[in-house]
Amino acid sequence: MLSVRISFVSASIPSVGHRDCVKETILITGGAGFIGRHLAHALLERGYRVRVLDSLIEQVHGHAKVAQGLAPEVEIRIGDVRDAGAVAAALKGVDRVVHLAAEVGVGQSMYAVERYVSVNDCGTAVLFEGLIANPVKRVVVASSMSVYGEGLYRAEDGTLVENALRRPRKAGEFWDPLDAGGRPLRPVPTPETKLPALASVYALTKYMQERLTLTLAPAYGMEGVALRLWNAYGPGQALSNPYTGVLAIFAARIHNGQPPMIFEDGEQRRDFVHVEDVARAFVLALEHPDAPGQVYNVGSGEDRSVREVARLLAEAMGRPDIAPEVTGQARSGDIRHCIADIGRIERELGFRPQRDFTEGLAELAAWVARQQAIDRVADARRELEARGLVA
Repeated sequence: MLSVRISFVSASIPSVGHRDCVKETILITGGAGFIGRHLAHALLERGYRVRVLDSLIEQVHGHAKVAQGLAPEVEIRIGDVRDAGAVAAALKGVDRVVHLAAEVGVGQSMYAVERYVSVNDCGTAVLFEGLIANPVKRVVVASSMSVYGEGLYRAEDGTLVENALRRPRKAGEFWDPLDAGGRPLRPVPTPETKLPALASVYALTKYMQERLTLTLAPAYGMEGVALRLWNAYGPGQALSNPYTGVLAIFAARIHNGQPPMIFEDGEQRRDFVHVEDVARAFVLALEHPDAPGQVYNVGSGEDRSVREVARLLAEAMGRPDIAPEVTGQARSGDIRHCIADIGRIERELGFRPQRDFTEGLAELAAWVARQQAIDRVADARRELEARGLVA
């Protein structure tokens, strides 16, 4: 069983002035999860009332049907976002909604297709049918960097490449996407203006979630905002879920004395953003007058290779002797590089990432040391291999 104890660190969020004296109620769907718990804390600090609707699925929460890590002031309702009755009841008296409820995992989405489409897209449809009957001021949905597929690249001649694709790789060839002359393209930060390239079922469902929000909210007099999240990390992640964030998966392996498993060559680059910065972005998206109708990237603005991150985490956890296992295999649905351009959310909402990555890793390592984590990574790998999704 995963023991959850989260130490929250307060961080200031600029006031936008429109609700300082008004106490509103915020509904967070999926609010008992990793991001939801941190967001609930941030909202309580801002003076909001917080209600959570969560089905407490076993893959994330274990066998206990109890929401852990939420403050006693949070009103908790156990229910599935696909249950129209549960959604309607949860929406009564609510002023704004943050929609986090979703199945999360690129690899798993490629075979648990009905489950991902049902929860993510049908669940969002049910939520909006409830909102049509009981509209709120604003809905903020959690989207994902996965909707970009491969990020933005630059060719040797300086031209930007939005539609980079990786052809089936032969032994000895580059892992990176190539230009017409067979030369690797260089990854550059990806802005919100890049067209989506949906490379997995998970990406398809997240894009549908954001488009439903941005289409239906204004049609019924509400405001809609979508946040495309990069790789969130921090204390409180589901360490026993082999399809969750990569740092949580690595931490569970290292905690159990096993090497982190990395697909391809480990040089794929990602942006890792602390969960408190993610919570701060959601608060801004809920409050800022310029946010409605917009899509924003949420990351740290820094990128690192997955191999480097595995090494740094092992050091932070006091196990520098554990080197990652680099498989040299590709997993269906994965992309090579995707780096966050956070210029828009900085300019328009005043978002500034505040958590240092090294300090964040140390905090995560200290939290993991107090937990129990069941390492299910090998089981997940066998599942993918049996279905021909790893080669």
